[in-house]
Amino acid sequence: MAIIGIDLGTTNSLVAVWDGEPRLIPNALGEFLTPSVVGVDNNQEILVGSLAQERLYTHPDHTVAHFKRDMGTDRITSLGKHRFRPEELSALVVKSLKRDVEAYLEKPVTEAVISVPAYFNDTQRKATRAAGELAGLRVERVINEPTAAAMAYGIHHREKETTILVFDLGGGTFDVSILEFFDGIMEVRASAGDNFLGGEDFTQSILQGFLDFSQIDKSQLDHKTRNRLRHNAEWAKQALSQQESFVFQFPGKPEFQEWTLDHELLESLSKPLIDRMRVPVERALRDASLGSHDLDSILLIGGATRMPLVKSLIAKMFGKLPLSHIHPDEAVALGAAVQAGLKARDEALNEFVLTDVCPYTLGVETIHMEDSGKLKEGYFCPMIERNTVIPASRVEQFANISRFQSRVEVPVYQGESRMVKNNIHLGDLKFPIPRGRPGTQTVEVRFTYDINGILEVEATVVSTGLKKRLVIEKNPGVLSKEEIERRLQQLAVLKIHPREETENRHLIAKGERLYEEALGKNRIDISDELSLFEGALDKQDPSRIRKARERFKKFLAILEEEMRSL
Repeated sequence: MAIIGIDLGTTNSLVAVWDGEPRLIPNALGEFLTPSVVGVDNNQEILVGSLAQERLYTHPDHTVAHFKRDMGTDRITSLGKHRFRPEELSALVVKSLKRDVEAYLEKPVTEAVISVPAYFNDTQRKATRAAGELAGLRVERVINEPTAAAMAYGIHHREKETTILVFDLGGGTFDVSILEFFDGIMEVRASAGDNFLGGEDFTQSILQGFLDFSQIDKSQLDHKTRNRLRHNAEWAKQALSQQESFVFQFPGKPEFQEWTLDHELLESLSKPLIDRMRVPVERALRDASLGSHDLDSILLIGGATRMPLVKSLIAKMFGKLPLSHIHPDEAVALGAAVQAGLKARDEALNEFVLTDVCPYTLGVETIHMEDSGKLKEGYFCPMIERNTVIPASRVEQFANISRFQSRVEVPVYQGESRMVKNNIHLGDLKFPIPRGRPGTQTVEVRFTYDINGILEVEATVVSTGLKKRLVIEKNPGVLSKEEIERRLQQLAVLKIHPREETENRHLIAKGERLYEEALGKNRIDISDELSLFEGALDKQDPSRIRKARERFKKFLAILEEEMRSL
């Protein structure tokens, strides 16, 4: 059975297999990128990918995107009569990728390696694994996106010691990882990032810049108009990766002034985001005890790194040009496929040791005694610090604070704040202790964090030998094994659009979206062409449908290009 590698992205997702070398698998439209978008049609049929993306603008109340940012939370999204958690929406995307692979390979697929942002916390990682399981896949390993990218670039094949920085700016998340390869070991030295910074935020900056220029109150716009404006902002961002300026217009409102966006203005609008990008880079270098001169290479991955301002930032910070000869959208999926090949023990791959780090600090809540003698709770005591190489195990001893104390509670947290209220609560250990004077009853607490992101906490009462153990597998916002099984059965009966109908339905959805965006003669032409194509579909003649599809596809491509250049 093939093990597949999946890049489950905020904006787009990809799937690849190891076949002597990593190979991307096309979807039903023959494309490698599958938009991470889910929707429902009027018949409550589930739509995924490009078909759903086209309806994001025409049916915004029945379509959703960017749900990766909500992974590990209890947020519920309503689509028609269906209600979905973030990992269930992600599972529908994974399931679509699984169908594409099975159709391409003509055999079933049961196991996957799925990539996650390096700065995803414990809860988000478990939610990602749950998404794979809900899609009917066994996910024994998740791999950090920067590590996967380094493997796609073949860093593990280099003969000399190499230190690289991976700059990963995707649609919704930003990660920086520093990796070192030596003596057959790929070691992650440090990771840092921002789970709410990505290409989507630059799109929103462009959109807000236009609204401010035109003095338009966004709250007064309907959902469809807001989505169209966001679509135009995305066009503008992409256009500036290839040209010097872009003329931004309000869709269907000629009375508004045109707004010309160029590189200088985009950099000005994006300054707060650029400043935020600097912080994780500097933190990762500081945690790894390295300077910019210690880096041999810088890798750019993630679609948003195509923006010239990103390359400009890299040049200013490091004084060197980054490597980007592998398509930034594809590197992670290719690397995940390499990891899948290693897991399958393919003979074409040389074994090497891959180490990782704990992305966040793990610790417990403690009580401090102030100078006045008053006890104050809520302090965070780190046990395993961020960027500790894993697997790792750490032990600390704690004592009772009161003569009458007969129980101990060990609250476990994850985060970087001095106070636990600002960190993430993972669980609690509770157990009895003998009464005694303050400081006479000690408890030994051991944290063990393994390569799969599973934290085990063990507490031992020294005087009695009593041991209590807590495995942090169920986090707030993560489905239990029982819940996964129940939701798996519910998702299995959902009506998902037939893969073989995807291309035709995608073209109709695209035509409907362009009709809403167009005016005048363009609208009439789109309506006429839509009617011709729908008429050909009604005849159910494969040859006629194929010819009509090619004609309609060419018409839409030309029209969309013309509308972009207006």
